[in-house]
Amino acid sequence: MSKSKNETTESHILNVAHEVFLKKGLDGTRMQEIADKAGINKSLLHYYYRTKQKLFEKVFKLAFKHFFPVVKANIIADIPLFEKIEAFVETYYSILQKNPYIPAFVIHELNRNSANVAEIFKSIFQDNNMEVELMFDELDEQIQKEVKKGNIIAIESRQLIVNILSLCIFPFVAKPIIKGILLENDELKYKTFIEERKKVVSQFIISAISIR
Repeated sequence: MSKSKNETTESHILNVAHEVFLKKGLDGTRMQEIADKAGINKSLLHYYYRTKQKLFEKVFKLAFKHFFPVVKANIIADIPLFEKIEAFVETYYSILQKNPYIPAFVIHELNRNSANVAEIFKSIFQDNNMEVELMFDELDEQIQKEVKKGNIIAIESRQLIVNILSLCIFPFVAKPIIKGILLENDELKYKTFIEERKKVVSQFIISAISIR
């Protein structure tokens, strides 16, 4: 099989796998279903990806392919801190809206093999040249400047980012509860709720660290 045909076949498999994982998540997806939808036999699918786990990890990494460069550019950008927070929330929510299975996968893997999750993210950081320590150092420096100006309370950059991530992730992890109990099991209402969360989370975080 030629290199170009290999790349085309693999790209097609990944697109189909993303579609199936999006609908059914990791546990609900079967390799046979992906093979059937891709129009290939299961043996060929296993030629590219030996296990469903390996295939999902590849799809998972691709989901973050465009996210981390944007986050990196945002954190080191010469823009006000509050704009950075708003941009981070917008970017993170957008990727979760397109890939809502991600939080469930992370939780599943943390329970199954937490070390594997760390390795996956390390690999993603390396692939995207993410200098994590440097980015947090720059963010801390900007935070300290705002603290000295009396604009915000003192908060460490990692605490700030974890606060933001927690508020962003929970509505996706708890979708059955939020949609089923709070939103009358209405998918459209849930999507509207998630869209509104972008502004709500940003405002909440900014209000929480602001000094008035």
